[in-house]
Amino acid sequence: MIKKKFGITGAKGSLGKILIKQNPGIKFICFKGDIRNRFKVKKWVLDNEFDTIIHLAAIVPIKTVNQNKKKALQVNFDGTKHLVDAILKSKTKWFFFASTSHVYSSSKKKISESFPKNPTSYYGKTKLLAENYIIKNLSRSKIRFCIGRIFSTSNINQKKNYLVPDLINKTKKVKNLIELKNLNHYRDFISMVDISKIIIMLYKKNFQGKINIGRGQAILLKDIAKIISKKFKKECKFRDNKKITYLVANIDKLKKYFKFKKNTKLEKIIF
Repeated sequence: MIKKKFGITGAKGSLGKILIKQNPGIKFICFKGDIRNRFKVKKWVLDNEFDTIIHLAAIVPIKTVNQNKKKALQVNFDGTKHLVDAILKSKTKWFFFASTSHVYSSSKKKISESFPKNPTSYYGKTKLLAENYIIKNLSRSKIRFCIGRIFSTSNINQKKNYLVPDLINKTKKVKNLIELKNLNHYRDFISMVDISKIIIMLYKKNFQGKINIGRGQAILLKDIAKIISKKFKKECKFRDNKKITYLVANIDKLKKYFKFKKNTKLEKIIF
């Protein structure tokens, strides 16, 4: 049983809730303030003397980010900067940053951690800025850090602007036939339960550096829509986009530390 004190941001999000629930032996202390307030962030870090900090707080859905880019930058970059600055003055030994596959650009080949960073979304840009600040500042310290580039994930409790809840909401509204567009894309989905296990595993291994967190399997978004329409007994019709994109992880590094269950059904991964 892990008895050390963990600080966690973004504890009210879907992943944060699962992480806490799956690890009752860990003493989690949640940051309850505004991550944009550097004074509150600093006080929380220095008052608690954490062994480990897991940073999940972020504005994630691309639609939400694009609706308020200023706020997204303040939360995703400035919030991370405040946390790193405070950690440098603390006794923290290990820091986990939840980054994203969106720091990469589309590639038909599976994407390794050394793949060039070229975010095409503003969300990806805010996360890459945060990554660079972590690397620049924590590399000079004795604090070990892990940048986990999480690929696609889903959970029934996610907010509506995420892909799966959005598709469910749209499907429920129609009587018989739902027409969907722009789903001819390949993504790499991993369950939040697995992500939670991986974060704790990386902590136990005292992992340092960047690591892709995915399953390494290409999933067509249209296939997810088909599962959802079948679940609600609706028919679906697609208007395909001309440009197909791919974000699928090379998980050679992750496989050295973590083994996935074989033949996991897509439904268990996305719901």
